Amino acid sequence: IVSLCKRRGFVFPGSEIYGGLSNSYDYGPLGVELKNNIKNLWWKRFVQQRDDMVGIDAALIMNPKVWEASGHLKEFSDPLVECSKCKRRFRADHVNSKKCPDCGGSLSEPRQFNLMLKTFLGPAEEKANEVYFRPETAQSMFVDFKNVLETSRKKLPFGIAQIGKAFRNEITPGNFIFRTREFEQMEIEYFINPKDNWEKHFEYWQDQMKQWLKDIGVKNAEFVEIEKEELAHYSKRTVDVEFKYPFGQKELYGLAYRIDFDLKNHFKEAPYKEEESDAFYPHVIEPTFGVDRSILAVLCDAYEEQEERVVLKLKPLLAPYKVAVFPLLKNKPELVAKAKEIYADLRKEFMVAFDDRGNIGKRYYSQDEIGTPYCVTVDFDTLEKNEVTVRDRDTMKQEKVKISNLKNHISMLLLK
Repeated sequence: IVSLCKRRGFVFPGSEIYGGLSNSYDYGPLGVELKNNIKNLWWKRFVQQRDDMVGIDAALIMNPKVWEASGHLKEFSDPLVECSKCKRRFRADHVNSKKCPDCGGSLSEPRQFNLMLKTFLGPAEEKANEVYFRPETAQSMFVDFKNVLETSRKKLPFGIAQIGKAFRNEITPGNFIFRTREFEQMEIEYFINPKDNWEKHFEYWQDQMKQWLKDIGVKNAEFVEIEKEELAHYSKRTVDVEFKYPFGQKELYGLAYRIDFDLKNHFKEAPYKEEESDAFYPHVIEPTFGVDRSILAVLCDAYEEQEERVVLKLKPLLAPYKVAVFPLLKNKPELVAKAKEIYADLRKEFMVAFDDRGNIGKRYYSQDEIGTPYCVTVDFDTLEKNEVTVRDRDTMKQEKVKISNLKNHISMLLLK
């Protein structure tokens, strides 16, 4: 999968011509389409199609007081151990013995390592100018709670959603795009009345996450209840959605009941008031979706090696290209001209690829490998009968379709 991602333009190593940068990746032409398709589908489903949700897009760098109030400056850390011999560092909870997994040297006692990524604003690198790249998207939604409330005029229960980058100075990033220091989240803070049955809301969002997994074609996922003694200090209940990656079962998404921990940290006075009641602090249900981990899970579940081909069985709505158009023969100008005419027309509605290189079989397999669900071939029947051949990626079955009905036919296929 990693090889395919590099070879076909899904994901490239970051800064590659300068030797790269540890666990830094760039999304290529196909990767950015897949990524945007996932984000757009999520935004449409959880924000635009709901009456109880609004979105924001907050700054990556916030006032450091935000992180002081939230507890990140003190608490946001992982246990670090260092090898006395090779000086490599590891997360203590990722090492099974007191010996270095690389060279066998002895490991130091664990110490806490803060994951906040620090920089400076302004011309002087001094304490007063210290700021941090946000380690999560959540806090900005709490900080902006009153602004959103006053401008959107929402009533409980309602949610604030955001898609954006976050940064964590991970001790041991790895496993391709699974754990990187720069990553993207799709996150919701769903505010409820503390008198409401929070478990009802929690179960509802768990069902919503299950439906989302179906929407994007992820099957190898499991909902895992986190034991009470392992819960984060702000959480009353957490369920992790774990995916069976090739390197093991790891966290894909999370769902947490954060009670009123965050709003109480940021607001001295209760920020929400209903008619004929005292002001109070709403409680929060938080569904969190990782963008990069979603992409990796989607690719893992879609990837299939068959006897003669590799195929990415992506959901059509996620596929970078929805359709590819081929002239049967490159050396027949009339076929090429007609194929380009159809290509130009389809591009008004869909993301479309055009390919006239090599034999038709290789072109089909090339599109199968990047997940294009349908291929349209322009042949001599096209010139005589105004028909094209439409091929299905998964079944490889072909059917004749009139050009006049082609757009509508593809639209219907994409909704399957």
